[in-house]
Amino acid sequence: MPMLQNKTILILSPQSWGKMYVSKHHYAVQLAKEGNQVYFLNPPVEKDPAPGRSIHIEPVTTCAGLFLIHHRLNFPYNLKFHFIGLFHFLMKPHIRRILKMIDRPVDVIWSFDLGNLYPFRLFPSRALRIFHPVDEPRNQTAIESAKGGQVIFSVTREILDKYNDFPGQKHFINHGVGENFLLPVDVNREFVSPVRVGLSGNFLRGDIDREVLLRIVRENPQVVFECWGSYTSSQSNLAGSSDENTERFIRELQAATNVVLHGSIGAEKLARELHRMDAFLICYDIEKDQSRGTNYHKIMEYLSTGKVIISNNVTTYKEYPELIQMVKERDSNINLPVLFKEVISNLQHFNSPHLQERRIGFSRDNTYSKQISRIGQILES
Repeated sequence: MPMLQNKTILILSPQSWGKMYVSKHHYAVQLAKEGNQVYFLNPPVEKDPAPGRSIHIEPVTTCAGLFLIHHRLNFPYNLKFHFIGLFHFLMKPHIRRILKMIDRPVDVIWSFDLGNLYPFRLFPSRALRIFHPVDEPRNQTAIESAKGGQVIFSVTREILDKYNDFPGQKHFINHGVGENFLLPVDVNREFVSPVRVGLSGNFLRGDIDREVLLRIVRENPQVVFECWGSYTSSQSNLAGSSDENTERFIRELQAATNVVLHGSIGAEKLARELHRMDAFLICYDIEKDQSRGTNYHKIMEYLSTGKVIISNNVTTYKEYPELIQMVKERDSNINLPVLFKEVISNLQHFNSPHLQERRIGFSRDNTYSKQISRIGQILES
């Protein structure tokens, strides 16, 4: 039997389930599709998730075999920041109650948790313990979150290097792409005016290079920028800020006549929408960026369309110039507006059938199904 089939898998996620999917959501869906019983543990909430119940498990109606665990702690969450030992002591019986409600032995604990909210030692030792950081570990807490993990997978070499002191195997596994993004593509389609440039993600994030992004929008009035993702806190299941600077940034986007803010939508609809685009823009300040400009989940989704990506510097793709057009500088996006104009004015070249096929092929070699197969092969070896 393959290593990752017919198993009970508990996924530990720092982000709640919602319309916006990132790696841990996609892994949960694909693992369930491959015949596993998958339980996705949301972060704790302040109120009982069901009448009179501090723990509530519900099935995801759109995906057989996938269940969401909603839960409330019966002790103050703030203890984590002041008395971590006591916090984990109190968390142990809480985890025990969650496992009891699952009511079946858990075979795999798959943690994306960089906050050390759920240490591996709180779970049964019989379970395989996978640590899977997909964001840059920025503090000691994020490093300690790996303690007790038997194998570490990550989307960048830079992240894996941070865990050199931990025993066990460490492997690079690139971001995946959901199968719903693998739509048919006409690589010979003619481009019509206006050029449409897509951006997806959480627009409340403070690590967006807002000044450069707004400059690109202002300097290219002939281009329509279509944005999918949260731009109000009520839309987001991912982290983000709602301070005055963020609100000002959103207001400027809303005021731009060549920007369309679509808000959050489901993954399947997003896939169809991205395939309408002629190009994509990624614009993060890597000094603030949670990935430090090393890799982004959205890249695979963009590549699935075949269309050109214009981006800040991304180290994982530095050896793939045909996949992404990025600025050379690691510490600045000052040349990104110029690069954007250059690419948009030469779309026939950058979206040639050959280059589109290269991007599509790369994405199709990195589906979540294939990444899970690769991970399974490593675990079996």
